[in-house]
Amino acid sequence: MGEVLTPQEAVARRQALAAEGKTLVFTNGHFDLLHVGHLDYLERARALGDALFVGINDDASTRRLKGPGRPLVPAAERARLLAALLPVSAVLIFGQDTADDLIRLLRPDIYAKGSDYAHKILPERPTVEAIGGRVILIDLLPGHSTSALIARIKALPEAL
Repeated sequence: MGEVLTPQEAVARRQALAAEGKTLVFTNGHFDLLHVGHLDYLERARALGDALFVGINDDASTRRLKGPGRPLVPAAERARLLAALLPVSAVLIFGQDTADDLIRLLRPDIYAKGSDYAHKILPERPTVEAIGGRVILIDLLPGHSTSALIARIKALPEAL
């Protein structure tokens, strides 16, 4: 089981992994309303290396990027849920709109993102490449997204 770490704790863990010659995979996102699509993605990301660190957007950056009413689940709770998942080694909460600062800090060997970035700009790509890391896009489980889940919930009859 993973842990929710401060940036300083994460750097110490990263240095220990590097000293052991282990590969660090890093990914980030909102992970609001955790669902099986998230789990599948995290399992695939973890399979790329020896440890998986996950950065999650704090509540303010999620609101900025996803709009009013989001997140549905507070960052501390999202972090705790993610840390409890078997593929996740560590979780960090960050407040920027991109994960560039965490990438520069942790220097992951691999930066994993969803294949939805195959045809759009991945803002962190230049930072990953500047530190010598590789970007790997992971196929997403079709039909599983937080937005789709929210839409299904909104479509439920009021009697529920």
